[in-house]
Parts: sequence; C-alpha cells; structure tokens
Amino acid sequence: MSAMEPLYRIVGIFSNNLTKQERSILEIEIFVRICEELKKIFKSKYKDYFYLMKFNFEMENAMLDTNLLKYVINDILLTEEYSMEGLAYYTQTSVDVISDLIAGRNDTPSVYLFRKIIDIHRSVRKNLYEEIIKKINFGSSRGVQANHEQF
Repeated sequence: MSAMEPLYRIVGIFSNNLTKQERSILEIEIFVRICEELKKIFKSKYKDYFYLMKFNFEMENAMLDTNLLKYVINDILLTEEYSMEGLAYYTQTSVDVISDLIAGRNDTPSVYLFRKIIDIHRSVRKNLYEEIIKKINFGSSRGVQANHEQF
C-alpha cells in the first residue's frame, strides 16, 4: 500500500481505478491542499505574533510559506513521539539538517524531505489530518462529502 492510500480512502477515491499519472496528479493536489490547510492552522496559532510584528497579509503568507516545515517539525517534537534524532533517522538525513530547518537556516528543503516530515506529522497527528481532509473539497460525488458518514 502506498503512503497516500489512507488519504485516498478518507476522501473516497479508489486509486486502483487511476493511472499512474492520475495518481501522481492526485497526490500533488492532496499535498498542496493539506499544506494550505496547515498554513491556515499555523496562521491562527501565530496570529498574535503577526499582529505584534505588524505583518500585512502578504508578509504573513510569506512567513508561513517560508516556515511551514519548521512549524510542522516543532509540532512533531511537541508530541514527544519523535526526537530530532528520530526525525533524522526516519527522513534519512542528519540531525544537522533537521536543526537547520528548525533554526530557519534552511528554508528550501527537498521535496523528499518535506514529504517525509509531513508523513511523520500525519502519523503523530492523525485526528488533525482527518479534520483537514474533511475540509478539503474535491468537487466530486466520491469526495469528502460522500465519505463523512464513515467517520
């Protein structure tokens, strides 16, 4: 089973009916929408900071875009289910890379690293991702609305 299969099931999509290219496009779409919802969550969490710094809308969005992975890593660490060493091991990178992400010295991680960290976050914050997926509208009768009854 692919890492995305549980998300496909939540939104009521059966990936065996899709071509490899369609699955890739769907995976990208889900990933982008999840990131947008995560940014909304973190925007709400850091609203006082943004207000204090007198950020306008564009500055807030730039800050969220730049620091999204940092916020996700911190959220993972707060659960105490993973340490920085555990994150490094799972993502097959060094603790220094994880430290650089947290410190903001690396704000352009690879897509592979970003995805692995989101996978970890998804595993430690399952309920959050279920709520995010419920908010995402895929515009089809097989989408989220049809699947709500199962949860």
